[in-house]
Amino acid sequence: MEVPLLDLKEQYEDIQEEILLATKEIFDSQRFILGPKVEELEKRIAGYCQCDYAVGVSSGTDALLISLMTEGIGIGDLVVTTPYTFFATVGAVARVGARPVFVDIDKSTYNMDPEGLDLALSHVDEEEKSRVKAIIPVHLFGQCADMVRILKVAEGHDLSVIEDAAQAIGAEYEFADGEIKRAGSMGHYGCFSFYPTKNLGAFGEAGMVTTNDRVVYNNLKTMRNHGDVARYDHSFIGGNFRLDALQAAILLVKLKYLDEWIRKRRENASLYWTLFREEGLEWILLPEEMEKRHVYNQFVIKIRDRRDELKKYLAEKGVGCEVFYPVPLHMQACFEYLGYKSEDFPVSVEAAKKTLGLPIYPELRPEQIHYVVDMIREFLRQR
Repeated sequence: MEVPLLDLKEQYEDIQEEILLATKEIFDSQRFILGPKVEELEKRIAGYCQCDYAVGVSSGTDALLISLMTEGIGIGDLVVTTPYTFFATVGAVARVGARPVFVDIDKSTYNMDPEGLDLALSHVDEEEKSRVKAIIPVHLFGQCADMVRILKVAEGHDLSVIEDAAQAIGAEYEFADGEIKRAGSMGHYGCFSFYPTKNLGAFGEAGMVTTNDRVVYNNLKTMRNHGDVARYDHSFIGGNFRLDALQAAILLVKLKYLDEWIRKRRENASLYWTLFREEGLEWILLPEEMEKRHVYNQFVIKIRDRRDELKKYLAEKGVGCEVFYPVPLHMQACFEYLGYKSEDFPVSVEAAKKTLGLPIYPELRPEQIHYVVDMIREFLRQR
């Protein structure tokens, strides 16, 4: 049986007519950059994410970059984040001239460890303390980081919080008083990616920044258009971070289905949980749902050992799988100048060595999930 890691064609077939009508409207208008479709998408995403404002940008990477630029973070500043994430999180920090400061992850969620965050900031000397400007928690694989504790630390040190919610649109976090907030609504900025493989994916590159601050919102809009406050009138240096109208039109169609797709992803995750437990596969550690709603952009398991052998075996059996972030960012050659050692972040290193992403997309059929678990059982019985 063939079980791809992701099958976008099946999703497209279900909404093809709507997509073609939406794109034809853009072609007929010949208005391709920004415009009413982008504005409509911004309003819809802001509402969906429970934010006051949203600004469409050219990619998830540029969402991070423009947030840092709007916050005025640059050469000599320090930004705290984790080494176990996609390269863009830290690449954006380096691109504005700031220096990444890494904090290890929680072993259960793979998100930023709040205790490690507090400890790292408490050990920063007075000179460096004045240069720490922001924290970037990553809502990895579709589950919110522990925002209560992260926000408390940020407030104590007067730091901006830029949520990297690239994989987590629709993810929810419940506060102690019962209030539920969505990813991207809790920090000063929320950064989203609409890369085609995301739960809400465009037909190319696209992204969004959310905020609850009107001044920040206006600055983001100016920043994405070369700092142009009026035509040929530039108050500061921005960039070309504009969202294409074509991508906005496609995303408006797909946004209507997002909650249903999330529901199916969660159902698929539940079936994985049931099957793995029934098989008693103790060699496999399953993802833990620690927060209100995990949206499962990825379903990542941890294998006690022989991860790469299992990956090869599954590929031979027709099962798509992926190792996400096999080299933590503190071990990347381009970040050698930071001076970190491999052992500085042992939980991130372990995750890089032992985790494996399995198919979880909404159109996945139950028999395909059964097959994936059967193949993993077969492999483990060969031990």
